[in-house]
Amino acid sequence: MQYPDYKPSLQSPPLTDNELQALDDLLSALPGEQAMNIEMLDGYLTALLLAPTPVAQRRAADWMPVVWGGDGDGEGPAPFASGKQKKNAIVLVLRHLHAIDDALHRHPDRWEPVFSVADAAGTEYADAEDWCTGFLHATAQEPDAWGELFDDPALGPLLLPVALLGGDESQLAPADAERLADPEHRDGLSRAVPDGVLALAGRQR
Repeated sequence: MQYPDYKPSLQSPPLTDNELQALDDLLSALPGEQAMNIEMLDGYLTALLLAPTPVAQRRAADWMPVVWGGDGDGEGPAPFASGKQKKNAIVLVLRHLHAIDDALHRHPDRWEPVFSVADAAGTEYADAEDWCTGFLHATAQEPDAWGELFDDPALGPLLLPVALLGGDESQLAPADAERLADPEHRDGLSRAVPDGVLALAGRQR
């Protein structure tokens, strides 16, 4: 089936907690190793909305298959057992995209990213690594344009937590790698991620 493009003007209700869990379960059950989990998806969709070329100006067929690791046209397995399952996944993804769009650009005080929670010695810490990895999957689709944003004197420092948490660990400086191993430091970086996202969204409003 063809992928319907994202149209911000089409109203759609945000996912309920049960529907968000159903989407998480669906993604977790996909056979491809490159399929995203719900945290990665949330970060990926957020970056697509804030991208230099907004997602509404792109063909869904160019960005949506990345969510499930491709359509199985090459060497990988087909991601869905049926056309009905694929259609359901597409609808849920587009509804979640619309909800993020509405929150970021109309009600930023209501926007809340989907981060993981890590438990260390009985204490819960925010961990945005998967979310940031998904975000960077989107930035990789326009590396030059996003590179200018990450290099911006005002915006770059706000986006640094995204780069540190979601980037290639082998490229980290030893000091940064050591700090990232500390749950408290990861928690602090994770809680700083929304500042950069909201600053990007503010530029578009």
